[in-house]
Amino acid sequence: QVQLVESGGGLVQPGGSLRLSCAASGIVFSMYKMGWYRQAPGKQRELVATITSGGWRNYADSVKGRFTISRDNAKNAVYLQMNSLKPEDTAVYYCYGTNQYEYWGQGTQVTVSS
Repeated sequence: QVQLVESGGGLVQPGGSLRLSCAASGIVFSMYKMGWYRQAPGKQRELVATITSGGWRNYADSVKGRFTISRDNAKNAVYLQMNSLKPEDTAVYYCYGTNQYEYWGQGTQVTVSS
């Protein structure tokens, strides 16, 4: 079956960095558009970044210049490098993959606080 499993979340101070990882199984990973979404308490889930099968990237304006999405098809993995973190980045971060269907990971908590 299809699984997307996130890791790498945690507590970090403002200005710090984290790298999130998402390991995929059960799909032909190289054919999928992958991405990261996040959801803060009481708010709608929002797009953070996407990366196509060809490596084209898109970012939310709020994270552009601070976050970098990447993928390693040999490892069936997608990453989100988060630098210069701000308290408003605090959320549960979800890995996402789509081709003709959509799949979601279970989420990993990122808390940015002093």
